[in-house]
Amino acid sequence: MKNTALLLSFLFIFSNCKQEIKESEKGNAVSVDVIEQHSKNLNDWFEAQFQENVTKSPMTQTYLGIKTDDYGKWDDVSSKKIAEDHERAKERLAYLKDSVDVSKLNEATALSFKLMKQDLENTIEDYQYRFYDYPINQMHGMQAEIPAFLINMHRIKDKNDALAYISRLNGMNTLFGQVVENLKIREKNGVLPPKFVFAKVLDDSRNIIIGKPFDKSNEESTLLADFKRKVEPLELSAEEKNELYAKAEKALLEGVKPAFENLIVLLEGQQQRATTEDGCWKFPKGDAFYNNALKRTTTTDMTADQIHDLGLKEVERIHNEMRDIMKQVKYEGTLQDFFKYMKEDKKFYFPDTDEGRKAYMEQAVGLIDTMKSRLDELFVTKPKADIVVKAVEAFREKSAGKAFYQMGTPDGTRPGTYYANLYDMEAMPIYQMEALAYHEGIPGHHMQISISQELQDIPKFRKYGRYTAYVEGWGLYNEYLPKEIGMYGDPYSDFGRLAMELWRACRLVVDTGIHVKKWSREEGIKYYTDNTPNAESDAIKMVERHIVMPSQATAYKIGMNKILELREDARKKLGDRFDIREFHDVVLTNGAVPLNILKELVEDWIASKSVSNSQEENS
Repeated sequence: MKNTALLLSFLFIFSNCKQEIKESEKGNAVSVDVIEQHSKNLNDWFEAQFQENVTKSPMTQTYLGIKTDDYGKWDDVSSKKIAEDHERAKERLAYLKDSVDVSKLNEATALSFKLMKQDLENTIEDYQYRFYDYPINQMHGMQAEIPAFLINMHRIKDKNDALAYISRLNGMNTLFGQVVENLKIREKNGVLPPKFVFAKVLDDSRNIIIGKPFDKSNEESTLLADFKRKVEPLELSAEEKNELYAKAEKALLEGVKPAFENLIVLLEGQQQRATTEDGCWKFPKGDAFYNNALKRTTTTDMTADQIHDLGLKEVERIHNEMRDIMKQVKYEGTLQDFFKYMKEDKKFYFPDTDEGRKAYMEQAVGLIDTMKSRLDELFVTKPKADIVVKAVEAFREKSAGKAFYQMGTPDGTRPGTYYANLYDMEAMPIYQMEALAYHEGIPGHHMQISISQELQDIPKFRKYGRYTAYVEGWGLYNEYLPKEIGMYGDPYSDFGRLAMELWRACRLVVDTGIHVKKWSREEGIKYYTDNTPNAESDAIKMVERHIVMPSQATAYKIGMNKILELREDARKKLGDRFDIREFHDVVLTNGAVPLNILKELVEDWIASKSVSNSQEENS
């Protein structure tokens, strides 16, 4: 104990000496008043930049629950706007470099400075790849997201809101005109989705313009039905409502129909020119683009080969843990036999009926409610925002992922939403329900995103920041965390947890396989079906996601591993003073950060605990 106390005392003295050296190098210590004033000035600047961004994005305003005169407008997604944003980023970076003295900032503001500067530098460097994505794809394509935005984001509380909805319907033709132009630029530059994408996005697009008023069907189209559902409860006369309905139908015919028809014509033409080459190695400078994408996604310097090898090792480890569960449930046979059993035995699935879907939803809600009651064991800070569970809407369920989270509004008027895709019930096994609910809901994305939005002492650009390795790493970490407090009592559910982690480990292998090693779509699908218990439909969707979102799926496992690594390091260094609730507070109460910054935050916390311990022992 004496040796430990002496060591910690030395660390404390050394830390103070380091600070004194820093101050002496500056000539003299900066006063508290100067630090606070400079920090306030920079935070005011951060706020001004954030508000400028929000002002230029009517859709962001709606996501944030803000209603202005822009409530009936869409974002400008033209190539001209992208160029303007690039110039604005350069101006902002110049301001940070030329006008801010970091030595005169408090610790929190210095971190904000570092994050903003890094984000701007990355944005400027990435401008060369601005046309390397697929704005129309089966995962997040605008053909599905724009209707989903109207349905889920555009709230109608009065007549003006209804008129704003109609305005957005009318404006869709202009918005999609910009999308079409951007697609043409991409094709000219050699960036064209592979052939399989087109059937899916064309199907989504055609689904929006069927039903009344687009044809003589008695069934109303998706958007008309949504509009009427939202207007019906308003305290308006029947005449006023009918007038609104008529305006909406006119806007659907004059704004929405030509928007989708023009998009469909372009997509049908591109479909004929598309190839079956899947990896982004096919792009001009494709290798450089992918390496850059990995760097941005993981916020590490890991190479594609390192990520691929890590995936192979993790797959082997998880397979061995699954074999332990096979012994626990007394299953005789190989791991592949066990996978087949878990895929095919009907007891692991809800029926593919309305009743089965209802049962799934009720059980998912129950899992989240149970986890809510255990949060005090793991967390100091908890979100004020509520969470709801919904099934993915019919118009997009065929192409959407199996589960995802949609953030609520900062003021709590719209709760966070955990979406479960019940289109294919065989892709939603009961034994994976727990892991999915914990990842997308509580304590996963809902907690992290809601807490970030509710933070009071950081700039808004950090509240709403998104670093995929951090966000998805946290989600995957929280599939595992409940096991430590006794959840996953059923060994099959624990197998489901491992199956979900295995799925993410396979992603490291397949993403790099497709985009570096030139694997085909079919090779990627086979790797999943050979190494996981998931349905083939899962494997197909996942591989197609890798193809249209290069690098994105590598974030989960790399982020989870880093959080576990930092936690273990803290546990070893702090011993009995380690408190998992405090550790989670460090991870959650700074907003989303790159993994290298998260490492610094945890190390600072460890050092502060060590200094505190030293002071207690010497008092």
